[in-house]
Amino acid sequence: MRLIGLAVILTLSLLLTPFVAETQQTGKVYKVGILWFGREPPVPPSLGAFRQSLADSGYVEGKNLSFLHRWSEVPARFPDLAAELVHLKVDALVALASPAIRAVAEATTTIPIVILSVGDPIDAGLIRSLSRPGGNVTGLSYRAMELSAKLLELLKESIPTSSRFAVMGGTTVRLQRGEMEVAARSLGTRLQFIELTNPMEIDAAFETAAKARPDGLVLLPTVMFASNPGRIARLALRYRLPAIFWGHQFPAAGGLMAYGPDGTYLWKRAGVLVAKILKGARPADLPVEEADRFRLVINLNTARALGLTIPQSVLLRADQVID
Repeated sequence: MRLIGLAVILTLSLLLTPFVAETQQTGKVYKVGILWFGREPPVPPSLGAFRQSLADSGYVEGKNLSFLHRWSEVPARFPDLAAELVHLKVDALVALASPAIRAVAEATTTIPIVILSVGDPIDAGLIRSLSRPGGNVTGLSYRAMELSAKLLELLKESIPTSSRFAVMGGTTVRLQRGEMEVAARSLGTRLQFIELTNPMEIDAAFETAAKARPDGLVLLPTVMFASNPGRIARLALRYRLPAIFWGHQFPAAGGLMAYGPDGTYLWKRAGVLVAKILKGARPADLPVEEADRFRLVINLNTARALGLTIPQSVLLRADQVID
């Protein structure tokens, strides 16, 4: 009888163990650290898609999930902020913008990292390949480096009589200058390049561009512009520079036009990747996804303020027209 009783106890113990473990796991609150570039933590509309994507996978903020935000617009501060998030033992890290991505990648080789990268994560040495990242980093590539020629083409089509554009951006100006000059020659335009190193140079950069009296302005992908869309839009209007950017927050804030990846969809996919990691997947086995959905947004109010008439051929291709 004692042996039978012991057997029953052992059997019940084995049967109950998964339920106990599940109960303990259910009680855990996962911590996701997010490192932003900006004066304060931005709250883009697309962040709602990120939260919803996680909620669809069972991770709900305020219940079993919490976000720890850290931010700065001074790149030199990112290593300390990344180290702080690592010290807080977050379950996953999310980083945007090159300085933030480099900082978290250098801060830990064990905590899973999901990046939203403007540049090429392979060239940056973050991953081995898109299909098999191989380390603790995975995420999404905006493919923004490939957009420059398209931005130039769209601006030229929108202002057919144009012959000279200013091109403004961060270090990507040097990387893309040759490619953009080739594209400009095919369009019959000349380019003036202006490189910025920090947000404090934005006002002076616009003043420099305006002095050359270009017909338009191409804003290259950089977090300096993405985190200050209203400021950029106001400066472009003040100096009467028809400008195109890749972030859709730009025309929403009063800029002329934007063509670039669907940010809401990318954030949704980022939520899917974070959820997989929280469920136990390894970043090394999660392919880095490239943007494959693009949107053209045009602000007709700004066009009128600049005295422009956007050709119908461009308007018909727009995914959204703000009027």
